[in-house]
Amino acid sequence: MTKVEVSFQHLPTTAISDVTGGHTNLCSTIKPLANHFKIAGRAVTVRLPDGENGAVLEAIRAANEGDILVIDAKGNTNRAVAGDFVVSLAKGIGVKGFVVDGVIRDIAAIRELDFPVFALGTTVAAGNKNGGGKVNVPIAIGGVTVHPGDYIIGDVDGVIVVPQQDAEKVIEAAEEKILKDEKRAQEAHANGKESIVAYLNKVLGK
Repeated sequence: MTKVEVSFQHLPTTAISDVTGGHTNLCSTIKPLANHFKIAGRAVTVRLPDGENGAVLEAIRAANEGDILVIDAKGNTNRAVAGDFVVSLAKGIGVKGFVVDGVIRDIAAIRELDFPVFALGTTVAAGNKNGGGKVNVPIAIGGVTVHPGDYIIGDVDGVIVVPQQDAEKVIEAAEEKILKDEKRAQEAHANGKESIVAYLNKVLGK
């Protein structure tokens, strides 16, 4: 992992959202398949025609180790963009996660692989492979535009996109926010109820 990716890996999405104003938070319907999943890496983007998944294989082939596949499946919840076999290929080549505006299948096997997937849910139906998908083009997913190479950070609270040109300043601001929050918590709880009431009065202007 690069230094930037390591930094993002250790930052909660909530802190990143706070310092970015929440403008690049993906829709909350895109959720992790397991609460412990955490991702931080650069986006390999995939734009799929409705019900298709063939370009996912092309994206896996194009990915570098540590990348995240970000898949615009048009919100289709009928046909899966991947199952456990495709996920196993991605994991084997070094991809660190999928973020999908759509669904996957073989959820039990994917959990066995311990591969982070953030998606709308699951289905039993496979996707079609009639072609027409695009890899590493700008996409829209979860209400947010994602460009190839943007940073994708996800955890149990959700997924956020950080444009690659903003990465370092976002990391610095998020780290400062965490320190500020820790100091606030220490002060508010320093003397039990007394300090909590003092903090509330300060915030409320009492």
